[in-house]
Amino acid sequence: MIANLERTFAADGPLTRAVKDYRARPFQLEMARAVAEAIESNTVLVAEAGTGTGKTFAYLVPALLSGGKVIISTGTKTLQDQLFDRDIPTVRDVLKVPVTVALLKGRANYVCHYHLERALKDGRLPTRDDVRYLSQIARFARSTTTGDKADCSTVPENAGIWSYVTSTRENCLGSKCPHYDDCFVMGARRQALAADVVVVNHHLFFADLMLRDEGVAELLPACNTVIFDEAHQLPETASLFFGESVSTSQLIELARDTRLETAAAAKDYAPLPEAAQALDKAARDLRLAFKEDSGRLPLRLLDGHEAFESALGTVLARLDELAAQLQGQAERSEGLTRCWQRVLSLAEQTERWRSGEDGSRVKWVELFSHSLHLNSTPLSIAEIFRKQLEEHARAWVFTSATLSVNRDFSHYCGELGLANARSASWDSPFDFASQALLYIPERLPDPNTPEHTAAVVEAALPLIEAADGGAFMLFTSLRAMRDGHELLQRAFELRGLEYPVLVQGEGSRSEMLVRFRDLGNAVLVGSHSFWEGVDVRGEALSLVVIDKLPFAPPDDPVLAARIEKINREGRSAFMEYQLPEAVITLKQGAGRLIRDETDRGVLMICDPRLISRSYGKRILQSLPPMTLTRDGAEAVRFFNSASAQARARARAK
Repeated sequence: MIANLERTFAADGPLTRAVKDYRARPFQLEMARAVAEAIESNTVLVAEAGTGTGKTFAYLVPALLSGGKVIISTGTKTLQDQLFDRDIPTVRDVLKVPVTVALLKGRANYVCHYHLERALKDGRLPTRDDVRYLSQIARFARSTTTGDKADCSTVPENAGIWSYVTSTRENCLGSKCPHYDDCFVMGARRQALAADVVVVNHHLFFADLMLRDEGVAELLPACNTVIFDEAHQLPETASLFFGESVSTSQLIELARDTRLETAAAAKDYAPLPEAAQALDKAARDLRLAFKEDSGRLPLRLLDGHEAFESALGTVLARLDELAAQLQGQAERSEGLTRCWQRVLSLAEQTERWRSGEDGSRVKWVELFSHSLHLNSTPLSIAEIFRKQLEEHARAWVFTSATLSVNRDFSHYCGELGLANARSASWDSPFDFASQALLYIPERLPDPNTPEHTAAVVEAALPLIEAADGGAFMLFTSLRAMRDGHELLQRAFELRGLEYPVLVQGEGSRSEMLVRFRDLGNAVLVGSHSFWEGVDVRGEALSLVVIDKLPFAPPDDPVLAARIEKINREGRSAFMEYQLPEAVITLKQGAGRLIRDETDRGVLMICDPRLISRSYGKRILQSLPPMTLTRDGAEAVRFFNSASAQARARARAK
């Protein structure tokens, strides 16, 4: 395989001939060799590749040449679609290998014939839009070959009607469904089982690993290689799925499904819809036990919260009542049988959550505007994940631009139990010393003071003007983002600046990025949604402002419990956990700036701790090798120089 790699990635090789603007990169070839070695030896590789290395081709070429079955898992649906629609077909054509490829999504992405038929018969929907969308989905279901809701362009992907016409693990009838032979989910699974390369996302991978449901568990036994792209997201995703969660939304959906199944199969039994309605009310009352719009509360802080304890007790009582009513009617239809199984499972999970802490997990409540989740999360996922890796001999490749702290992978590998993994890091080919400037303003207030956000906006204004817009302002919290947006608009009005201002939440991330690129001189104010997975090349983005180091809030229940555990063991939670997490997140934010070898720009980090604290040097060493300045005038001059160079390039053309 190595000889094939050399030819494929050569300066005069097939990739150069087939891909516009492709350039041979030594680090890309090195990474491809490392991936090939991992595949041939069935070992674990943790591969960090800086922006511009070309890591996608670096893992795709050896994966497709290997001749084995490969699962590629991504962090986002956007990258999942890009791999399936563009990158894999390109590499397959270049290599001239007869590789079959399948795209597998979670079942909530596929129309369910059974639930669509049930919704059409019932006819009772919350809004007029839902009624209109339902008829459009029915037409789509008759003509589509995939059933993928992403292909139904007339109905928004976030429309509420989708929950009525798609299935969940809990309410799927499986092989007993009258539409089983035509099921879109099963069709996607069959294609995945037959394919050489299957593209999934992290949520689906881990949901299936734990629930043995969505199709990945069937794929894994025959799989030779698993590749995780955007692998920095894995610890958080794995924690989510290795834990347990019961939500008021699940309870409300169970009540709704029970009512609909009763209408179809047990109309003559009035106590059943009455019990379902009682559960619906109890679930809504549980959310109303808290006045807050959002938040995370550990179980220990809920001692003595009488309204919550009473409402939770009522939910358990209503679950028991519904279970008793369903038990006598379950045999009347497969749908009612599934509802009975679901109510028993939810009652068991809720009771287990209420039973208190067990030492290895943290239990906590998460509040959303219309729902509440009872969560139970393991303090460590390392042992659980390591067992998954050891079940079968195969290659595991973890890759991202941000996995290490100054080339030290111990934090990442420790979180996932990758003690014996080979790790390697390849720098970006970009010339950061000349393409970018790192600006850390002087005399800024402490990041934890109320004056800090205003000072960030004030310090950024001269650079926004010098850059002629084209800026991201990234904040570490939604509150700071909202304050920063308001302050920026006010400052623009006072100064007579007319740069368009976009703020996270005005539309979907993809819609906002299209607007940002099209405008060319906009300022986008965002929080976590824009720290990663965002690619804006050229002069549309030449300034990235980060308000402060992205340390996770210590009042987060899971983080607080992990910190307490590490410190209790006589170690330093700050140095071992909090600092590495912040560095990896900061590297993601910083990575938004230089996306191409012709990009130029300024990264402005408004946190004096980078200079004043001893750990600041370790953070700076983890960032790309940009020239550092504390002088705002020098940062402005950098933009003036960049503008002159851009004008010269334009004249040369």
